[in-house]
Amino acid sequence: MSYVTMIERELAAAEGAWTQGNAGKARVCARRAVALAVEAWLARSTDAFRRGDAMEYLRRIQQQEAFPSAVRQAAERLTTAVTKRHEAPFTSDPIGDARLIVGHLAPAVTDRRPV
Repeated sequence: MSYVTMIERELAAAEGAWTQGNAGKARVCARRAVALAVEAWLARSTDAFRRGDAMEYLRRIQQQEAFPSAVRQAAERLTTAVTKRHEAPFTSDPIGDARLIVGHLAPAVTDRRPV
């Protein structure tokens, strides 16, 4: 299955969970979509981004000055724990944040299959 297909499936699952009122699952699916986009980006990049899980990738995006501020802020919101939502930036639109990050990485996301 291609990266594009897997990302689309995760985003669709996030939207389905959101519609059913399961915000936690929607956030998890949104994070996984971003992780897949980062994996595709890494496959085409010479960047020294080390491999990790979805949360690791989101934390790394936050720290990379090369990413636009809006992308870094979206990553920060996606990593904010639900229990901290009143103390830190928290998104009420995790799918929108994921789409923003995926869209930024989109030039590197191709139909090729993950290794």
